Amino acid sequence: MSLIVETSGGMTALTLDRPEVHNAFDEALIAALTAAFTEASNDSKVRAVVLRANGKSFSAGADLNWMKRMAGFSEAENLADAQKLAELLRVIDTCPKPVIARVHGNAFAGAIGLIACSDLVAAVPEAEFAVTEVRLGLIPAVISPYLIRVMGARQARRWFLTAERFSAGQAQQMNLVHEVVDAGELDACVMHWLDAIQKAGPNALAAAKQLVAAVDPAPDTATIADTARRIAAIRASDEGKEGVSSFLEKRKPRWVP
Repeated sequence: MSLIVETSGGMTALTLDRPEVHNAFDEALIAALTAAFTEASNDSKVRAVVLRANGKSFSAGADLNWMKRMAGFSEAENLADAQKLAELLRVIDTCPKPVIARVHGNAFAGAIGLIACSDLVAAVPEAEFAVTEVRLGLIPAVISPYLIRVMGARQARRWFLTAERFSAGQAQQMNLVHEVVDAGELDACVMHWLDAIQKAGPNALAAAKQLVAAVDPAPDTATIADTARRIAAIRASDEGKEGVSSFLEKRKPRWVP
C-alpha cells in the first residue's frame, strides 16, 4: 500500500508510504490520494486532514517507472494521465476541511503542488524544494496555477526557469511554507494548528476557505484543462521524450553543451 489512511479524534492523517522511492508518486498513489481526500471532504466527523510522509523525503515528485511508462504514451494518453493529477490538486485545493502539510524532508516537482494546495504548511529547516521539470524538457504545467497563486509570478519565473533548489527559509519567504521548525518541534506545530481548528466551527472553517477562494479565485475549469493539455503536448514532444530518456539513462540530454 502506497498510502496509509488513519482517522481518529476528528483528524484524517494521510501518510505517503513509498520510502524506498522517496515517496515519488505514480498513478496508483495519485488515485489513492484523490479517493482519500474525497472521502475526508464528505465525512462530517473529520475536522482536518494532515498530509505527511514516511522515510527521508516528503516526496521526490514523479516516480521513475511511471515516467518511463509515460515516455511511451501518446499525447492523448498523456492528457488522460495529466488530468488525473490535475483532479487530485483540485480535490485538495477545494477540500472543505483544513489541510495541513507536514514536510519533514525534501519536496520536488509535483510534490510542491501538493504543498501549494494545502492550507497550513510546516517544514524542517533542512528541507529543500525544487521545481525541476525544465531539466527534463518538461514544464510544471498542472501545478503552476497553485504555485503561482502562492509565490507570485515574479518568483515563479525564477524557480520554473532555473530548476534550482531552494531552502525551507526561502520557501517561507515566498509563502509556500508557513512555519519552519526543528524536527523535534514539527509534530507540536501540527498539533497546535489542529487544536486551533478543533475550537472553530466546522461550517465556519469551510465557509472561511470558500471566502478566500471567492476573493482570490482558484484556477477555473478551463485553466486546469489547459495546463493538462500543455504538459501532455510537451511530454509527447521530441524534447520531452529526450529529457525523460536522458534522466532515466543517467546521461546529459542532447541540449546540454
